[in-house]
Amino acid sequence: MYNQKVLDAFAHPQNVGEIENPDGEGTVGNATCGDIMRITLRIVDDRIVDAKFQTFGCAAAIATSSTATQMVIGMTVDEALQLTNARVVEELEGLPPQKIHCSVLAEEAIKKAIEDYRAKKENKTVDKSHIDYV
Repeated sequence: MYNQKVLDAFAHPQNVGEIENPDGEGTVGNATCGDIMRITLRIVDDRIVDAKFQTFGCAAAIATSSTATQMVIGMTVDEALQLTNARVVEELEGLPPQKIHCSVLAEEAIKKAIEDYRAKKENKTVDKSHIDYV
């Protein structure tokens, strides 16, 4: 079902955990499958210098979280906003069709984290009392 690259990313995920006092954080979930993904970012001069994730979900959810965080480290905020779920799937050399939604969660969690970062920069309050389901 999963290719070797996905299995490796699942078995040996990178960037697991949480950044203390993150510059941006995004949490998303999928009501259909029950996956929940939280990504925290450390951003310096509009460049992502660290990214961590906490994911409750299947192998594809963990693999896409790990891969997406690896991909955005070193990117500017604007570059990271251009990251698509298709690019995450490509980096993993494919996912089963029924698991593509996991890559969408990774894309959306990064976008939410960047939205949170920008809101903090502008001293706006972002409601984090709920999980946004995509």
